[in-house]
Amino acid sequence: MWAHIWGFLYSNYLRFWLKWILRLLTGKCELQRVLGGAEAGARRTLSVEHSLQSSKNKVLRNAVHVEEAEVEKCVRDIMKEKKIEQRDTGFKTNLHISLLQISGYKKLYLNVENLRKVPYDSENEEHEEQLIELWNLLMPYENLKARISKQWCDIGFQGDDPKTDFRGMGLLGLVNLVYFSKHYTNEARQILSRSNHPKLGYSYAIVGINLTEMAYSLLKNGALKAHLYNVVSGLPQMEHFHQFYCYLVYEFDKFWFEEEPESIMHFNQYREKFHEKIKGLLLDCNVVLTLQD
Repeated sequence: MWAHIWGFLYSNYLRFWLKWILRLLTGKCELQRVLGGAEAGARRTLSVEHSLQSSKNKVLRNAVHVEEAEVEKCVRDIMKEKKIEQRDTGFKTNLHISLLQISGYKKLYLNVENLRKVPYDSENEEHEEQLIELWNLLMPYENLKARISKQWCDIGFQGDDPKTDFRGMGLLGLVNLVYFSKHYTNEARQILSRSNHPKLGYSYAIVGINLTEMAYSLLKNGALKAHLYNVVSGLPQMEHFHQFYCYLVYEFDKFWFEEEPESIMHFNQYREKFHEKIKGLLLDCNVVLTLQD
């Protein structure tokens, strides 16, 4: 309760007076202090985002919803509102980068969400080609005897037809699985082999789709901001989301074998424990979670 009271008092009263005092002492507005004092990356962009969202000025508040094409104009408008000289190229460049990151994160979420909403369609040739590609990447020395086959269980699907396993995450689940298998083929095959362990085994493809849901939820609730703002100075792309997914797959496999669960029946318990671990890592403003690390 006290935390809520403090938050209310700070947001509505104390913050205004603190900003006013700091402006008197430094001769700079909050945005100038943030953009001039923090290094490029999440710490700076998260501070810019918070400053804009908390502003009583409509131009500044609306800046967090700006589209990529409007970023340059938005920077000029903010500088005009805050009476900052247009020739202050440092402020202009840094604000431009932060606004690109903020707008890019929102656009990335929409792109990921749109892909998630696409149901797997066995009548769609492109969908079928990606599914077959997944098989060929993971099982290069074994031919798939039929499209509907128990062989799909060999790479961790639940039944004879994988399309039923993509319902929750749609095409996004398949695209993630193919991306990891294509860009980290050796690692994907090793993890698939480990997933067949007689005691600690798990369903590779099903777990992969489950980790897609984890990556998606972290993106949706904003938890991936620090990571993505550190990874790319500008617009985050779908590629960066896929790379984070690859990190999750690789790290979950290590986590699973380190924890040594009694059986796959405890999957949800350990999945949640892993989720909490990742959320904890993402709280660090300097976080970068990539497979290359």
